[in-house]
Amino acid sequence: MARKKKELPLLSGVEITDLAAEGNALCRIDDMVMFVPFGAPGDCCTVQVVKKKRNFMQGRIVSIDRPSPMRREPFCPHFTVCGGCKWQHIPYEVQLEAKERQVTDALVRLGKVEVEEMLPIVGSERTENYRNKLEFTFSNKRWLLPEEVQAVDGDFSPKVRYGLGFHIPGMFDKVLDIRECHLGDPLTDEIRLFVREHCMRDPERYPFFDLRNQEGLMRTLMIRTTSTGEVMVVVVFFRDDVEARESLLSALRERFPAITSLLYVINTKCNDTIGDQEVLCYHGRDYIEEEMEGLGFKIGAKSFYQTNSLQAYRLYQVARDFAGLTGNELVYDLYTGTGTIANFVARRARRVIGIEYVPEAIEDARENSRLNAIENTLFYAGDMKDILTHDFIESHGRPDVIITDPPRAGMHESVVEAILFAAPERIVYVSCNPATQARDLSLLTAEGAYRVVKSRPVDMFPHTHHIENVVLLCRC
Repeated sequence: MARKKKELPLLSGVEITDLAAEGNALCRIDDMVMFVPFGAPGDCCTVQVVKKKRNFMQGRIVSIDRPSPMRREPFCPHFTVCGGCKWQHIPYEVQLEAKERQVTDALVRLGKVEVEEMLPIVGSERTENYRNKLEFTFSNKRWLLPEEVQAVDGDFSPKVRYGLGFHIPGMFDKVLDIRECHLGDPLTDEIRLFVREHCMRDPERYPFFDLRNQEGLMRTLMIRTTSTGEVMVVVVFFRDDVEARESLLSALRERFPAITSLLYVINTKCNDTIGDQEVLCYHGRDYIEEEMEGLGFKIGAKSFYQTNSLQAYRLYQVARDFAGLTGNELVYDLYTGTGTIANFVARRARRVIGIEYVPEAIEDARENSRLNAIENTLFYAGDMKDILTHDFIESHGRPDVIITDPPRAGMHESVVEAILFAAPERIVYVSCNPATQARDLSLLTAEGAYRVVKSRPVDMFPHTHHIENVVLLCRC
């Protein structure tokens, strides 16, 4: 006989005291920390405990009995459901303070890293419409809001059940039908709604995808924009229905002549990733161009480019400033992607060598050098721990500066070891995850060869808890 699950309490008079990790707010109940989403410091709430562990609890706000003076009205109708912007109800200056604390906590308090100077955060000029890339999913099982469930009970028609939008957090096959998104260019909304309306006029011809049963036609829609006004649209189909595909793409081309690059993919796999799929050009170029400090960067459908173009410029300025280049340095740019940082700093270096895992990205990096008449770069494709070996360093020369911008998981231990072997004068570490950055900094400074001179956060994603951080290490 199964043991009856202990009922968790409903707590009244709970005061939210701070913002915490993963976009949560924080309060304390009898000396135990409780994490609560969508709270604001100063809120007095009734909270339902939903999970209780030995060291912490998780709660859900049932009612806000006395709102915080700092609380503001969210600007998006999908707030709390979409999961994309968890801090819309918090003033931006308070968000920045929380992100600064997040970096300090990760590096100094938890990571025990000694940082000589913590520089102030670089905030974003734009707090809305700042993203240059958004990806939407078609689903024949859209997420129903609580007030909709009873009203549509038993109605499985496409008009009720089809959705085009974002995945509900933690539910791989449920999609929230997005009416408007304040993250991207307003044109993104127009294009998405047009595609949705075109498909919904003939849902039998354009069935939205059923991820569980692997059925349907319409899979995903990606829209990219640039600060120069160029637009890329990538429509992903599950199968090649030529008539339906041609009709939709032709209608898109006619309705939005501003589209620079209109592409499509036929993806018959079980998952939505297109990294291993052929991207076909229906109209225009197969790339768009971004501009930064007079440099042009080609961006394809698979290319990685920072999703906040204006803040990417500020991020790279901080990295270049930390590098302290005079024009005589050999620079290694690890995890170079499409060579954005490598080409950005090349004019102030003797030579830049970029390394990246994805071969297509390296081709983009080389093309970006050619596009900008930059002749002092070299790029290599392969796993970082396999490329960056002692032999590679001896063959290409010991770098004066290493710039590293790894994924969220941070650097492999063998890469850290190779950096220590290379022994550059300066290491500039750009990270989207201060926790793994702190781990790697501890490894780099463990033997006393390097000291952490300064750290500076750059906010790329307003209204979210995500933060980029740049750290400078110098040889002792």
